[in-house]
Amino acid sequence: MATIKDIAKAAGVSVTTVSRALNGYSDVNEKTRTKIKEIAEQLQYSPNALARSLVMNKTNTVGLLVSELNRSGVKDNFTFEVMCGINDSLGDLGYDLILFNTNTAKQKKKSYAQLSRERQVEGVIIQGMKKDDPYLKEVIDSNIPSVLIDIEMKGTNVGYVTTDNEFGAQMAMKHLINYGHRNIAMINGSDQALISRKRLKGYKKVLKDAEITFNENYVVDGAFSEQKSEEVALQLLEEHPEITAIFCASDLMAMGVLKAAKKKGFHIPEDLSVVGFDDITLAAYVDPPLTTIAQDKYQIGYEAAKLLIDMLQGKDQRRMKMLDNHLIIRETTAPLQR
Repeated sequence: MATIKDIAKAAGVSVTTVSRALNGYSDVNEKTRTKIKEIAEQLQYSPNALARSLVMNKTNTVGLLVSELNRSGVKDNFTFEVMCGINDSLGDLGYDLILFNTNTAKQKKKSYAQLSRERQVEGVIIQGMKKDDPYLKEVIDSNIPSVLIDIEMKGTNVGYVTTDNEFGAQMAMKHLINYGHRNIAMINGSDQALISRKRLKGYKKVLKDAEITFNENYVVDGAFSEQKSEEVALQLLEEHPEITAIFCASDLMAMGVLKAAKKKGFHIPEDLSVVGFDDITLAAYVDPPLTTIAQDKYQIGYEAAKLLIDMLQGKDQRRMKMLDNHLIIRETTAPLQR
């Protein structure tokens, strides 16, 4: 395996010159730099990442901190698609990715700063954080560059990437109201999830604009769970038979509603219209295929990584990025028939 000494000997320069040329220092003559890089390529030189990080005091490594990462999330594939976007973006920018998991209990035992130092990351992208998680305040106060996904909070070293959750909910509700529905329920995610608050706000705004009285009994939490959503939907449809449509704050919960409707003997969409949120892969394959609000999950990850690297490199720019959603009409919604 070729070393820096081998390159220096072949190029007729010092080891220091080779090191500075390969690490991008500006005090190396461009002709010399080009020659050194060509020789390094010919000798198939591969730099020692650990040694470089010690010399440069940079690891070129970013952490992805996911709260409550577990097998129950496999079905919606959301985290994986975001992670693919992050990984591709970092690869384009010459950075590596480390994944680490946390939950509320772990956060009480080890601080955010400790966790980041142990992993030797230059910055962190954070997904799945709840508003009552201890790390949320630590992130804002920390000097570690961090980007939050779906949490609209900014600070000196903090930015965020999200989609327009409130407007996405408005699109879903306007679609149902345009079909003549007025008794529209909502199965939300969790009162600890910031995106749930945004989607509920969008739901309420469209009701107000349409002069439909908000009924608090029509809104229940499904914990972003297919099973929980099925349970609360059964109760909702039993107690309020006048409901003709349900807006769900995730596709997984919408699938729970479809199961509940089937148990009740409802035909979808003739007896009940259902709209989801996210456009997960399964949404197009359930029976009937799900009408939903699509988020570009890959792009969320890609933009989060790009934003973090811009922060690490000191580029002057806004500390946020909001992406658009769009309505995909499939077969779970129809004009009101009862």
